Amino acid sequence: MSTLLYALGGWSYRNPWRVLASWLVLLVLAGGGVVLFQQGTDNTFSIPGTEAQEGLQELQRTFPEVSGTSAQIIVVAAAGDSVEDSPYPEDIAAAITEIEDMEGVIAVSDPYDDLVSGLISDDGSAALIRFQFEGQATDVSTETTDALYEITDALAAALPAGSEVAIGGDLFSTSLPALSIVELFGVLLALVVLIVTFRSFVVAGLPLITALLGVGLSMALIFVATAFATISSTTPMLALMLGLAVGIDYALFIISRQQDQVRSGVDPGEAAARATGTAGSAVVFAGITVLIALIGLSFAGIPFLTTMGIAAAVAVAIAVAISVTLTPAFLGFVKGRVAGWPVRKEEKTSGPTTNRWALLVTRHPIVTTVSVVAVLGALAIPAGSLTLALPNAGMLPEDSQARQNYDLVAENFGPGANGPLIMTGTIVTSTDPLTLMEDLADDIAQIPGVAEVALSTPNMTADTGIVQIVPETAPEDPATAELVRELRAQHDRLLEEYGVDLKVTGFTAIAIDISDQLGAALVPFGIFVVGLSLILLTIVFRSIWVPLKAAAGYLLSVLAAFGVVALVFEWGVFANLLHVTKTGPVISFMPIILMGVLFGLAMDYEVFLVSRMREDYVHLKRARGGHGDRDTALSAVRSGYTASARVVTAAAVIMFAVFAAFVPEGDTSIKPIALGLAAGIAVDAFLVRMTLVPAVMALLGEKAWWMPRWMHRVLPHFDIEGEAVERELSLADWPEPHTTAAVVAADLAVHAYGARPDQDIDLVHDVSLRLEDGDTLLVTGPTRATRALLLTIAGRLTPTGGRLRVAGHLLPERAAWVRTHVGVALLDAAEDPLAELAHALHGQCRIVVIDGLDRLDDARRDQAAALVRDAASSVTIIASTQHESAARALLAEAHRTDISTLTVSTHATPVAASAAQEENA
Repeated sequence: MSTLLYALGGWSYRNPWRVLASWLVLLVLAGGGVVLFQQGTDNTFSIPGTEAQEGLQELQRTFPEVSGTSAQIIVVAAAGDSVEDSPYPEDIAAAITEIEDMEGVIAVSDPYDDLVSGLISDDGSAALIRFQFEGQATDVSTETTDALYEITDALAAALPAGSEVAIGGDLFSTSLPALSIVELFGVLLALVVLIVTFRSFVVAGLPLITALLGVGLSMALIFVATAFATISSTTPMLALMLGLAVGIDYALFIISRQQDQVRSGVDPGEAAARATGTAGSAVVFAGITVLIALIGLSFAGIPFLTTMGIAAAVAVAIAVAISVTLTPAFLGFVKGRVAGWPVRKEEKTSGPTTNRWALLVTRHPIVTTVSVVAVLGALAIPAGSLTLALPNAGMLPEDSQARQNYDLVAENFGPGANGPLIMTGTIVTSTDPLTLMEDLADDIAQIPGVAEVALSTPNMTADTGIVQIVPETAPEDPATAELVRELRAQHDRLLEEYGVDLKVTGFTAIAIDISDQLGAALVPFGIFVVGLSLILLTIVFRSIWVPLKAAAGYLLSVLAAFGVVALVFEWGVFANLLHVTKTGPVISFMPIILMGVLFGLAMDYEVFLVSRMREDYVHLKRARGGHGDRDTALSAVRSGYTASARVVTAAAVIMFAVFAAFVPEGDTSIKPIALGLAAGIAVDAFLVRMTLVPAVMALLGEKAWWMPRWMHRVLPHFDIEGEAVERELSLADWPEPHTTAAVVAADLAVHAYGARPDQDIDLVHDVSLRLEDGDTLLVTGPTRATRALLLTIAGRLTPTGGRLRVAGHLLPERAAWVRTHVGVALLDAAEDPLAELAHALHGQCRIVVIDGLDRLDDARRDQAAALVRDAASSVTIIASTQHESAARALLAEAHRTDISTLTVSTHATPVAASAAQEENA
């Protein structure tokens, strides 16, 4: 990966206009797709397979009058008046007539109708006009909603002074998220941080440009996708927030690495390639972790949340792609100016000094660890009171009509009137449906938590009945959720007594089902995320304790972030300052989104911070003769922290600023998510990664990098630190600049691990060779050793020591290229050895390895010689043999006369040498 990114970064630097033009073309095409295909967002929430959803679908077939979206107008009489006195009935009747004539309206409930009850308050001070639309909220046109506002305003103007009129209901219960000037302050603060970090106005603008371009492209693609999928209005805002934050940070990491190298004297183009290969590798890894976590939102089994996760993942993927291509391209535009303002003379002479904070926390690791855990534990306490619900009109700003309607209904009719429940079932077997529905209503009205049964009636064909229930509590109140569960618990009793299979449904019940399913998904999702972090970090750092410490820190960060959200939205602390219009439950999918996003971002900081500590530990250990002790580990922690603290701090401040900017004026759905992410980033970056991590690493010492031997064998190797690039650069002139050698090796070793150190085997040990184009080499020795050497030269096995270059490509860094350009013929294992040999020789390969050349019988030897003879004279052949004379005879028959021989041996490695071999691996 790192070598591929190195090449990509160098190409992008040299071809900046091509890269920029390509991304701009994609942006224009996506923008055109928005104009042609976008259908708008859809805030209809549903969970297929739940009782509430099944009940709603049943109502759509049998009782459409109550299945669509609804709205309501509340009229509150002036002080001392009654809505039952003139002119209220007349003016309300006129408004009802206008509403009935509107397109899409299928039913209107007149509060003065003798057959309707519960729409006039007990004291006669308020009346409700309820009306039902065909279809869902997204099916109602903007013209219709505008007309409803006009009717409401006209009714308010016609009624006596002092009366109140407001429109609301399900149709108006959610608001479309919109950007405000406040979000711009987050971007401006990010710009200030970038200017301070890079010491350049020009360079500071580059991460912002790349991030904004990526966000623009991802937004366009999301709106194009509305033509094919249902996407909620929260989805683009979440993708915008994430894409902006990670886009700035990822470009920051790459530019910072390139700038450091330019200041140290490296050519800007070479520095851009190196930065993309090293920091870019970490960016790709970090981006992949965020992608996996976001796609993992599908654990909840809720379609709109899965879509939200995929859309946000697309935004992050685009941010990664732009970072590793457009960032080096922009560096190609600025060239040497990337160095920024000159470094002060005293900084040049003094050099880097150990960070004071790192010294403090590593000198007192126990006190630091206990203090951080205690602080985060205290922050997590409010999380125990966190309650979840889907957004409703009660969470809207107080100046909106829908919020005023919600509050007036709750005040005059009780809080449950804003979220009625519906029980529905088939009554086709009943001979007296009216009496049946009356009996059901009387029974259900006795259940605790039911304020009243507003309606209990069969449909026009008397095959389906509905019971409309008004709870005693508000839709988002946990007591309402308990009532839904109690009504469902009565299912069997009601079925036995009345013969009706009742389902509890309605939009309030659907919202409760979504919240319950999201809550149930948190634990498996948490296990998935934590398990993923353990696996990925174990692979990356080749350690047991580092991943455990990272996962524990992540859990502390998540709990603390939940606690901060609960502190503001449940307890009301700083609620007015942050413009929280109403304390209470937060949006249901906040916890799972927060867990997924914060996981990826926390892994960013863990990788950038701890990878530098590991790199320094390995270098210090080698400098001290392979001996790693506590002092070595402690020095590495301090030096690694010092080297990475500036960039990690800048990245964390930028992310905090971007997320925090969405809190004060943010949409009710985005606000708690933004606050949780801002708090989580601050806690994770500054308390966990930059305080707790160095303290715990100091406590662990050299044990931090311990891993069982069997895990070394099983786990793959991820090069996220750009080690392959660094090694290629250091060996660029080996064995000599622009070498012509087909194969060259020095002190080559291939290691096989045993169950114990004393069972380790060097399959290949201290092999040095050099072959030019057209040379022939016979390798003799034990079969395991000769085969291991040939497969290593062919890129199929990984060398564990020494140096190896094949066709100008260094191994193992360029193993993927070598595997496709070196022919392999394993004659022992082949069903048709001659076909195997022919395939290896007659391709485009300039180098061919042949295992078991002398294993052919006499009948096939002549044919094999003919195949070798027909190969181009410039093809380099490396063959293994147990019988050198037979192999030489075959090659001589094939007109290969200049043949060299190499003998290899296999032997057990002493215990003392095993550790060095393992580290080298």
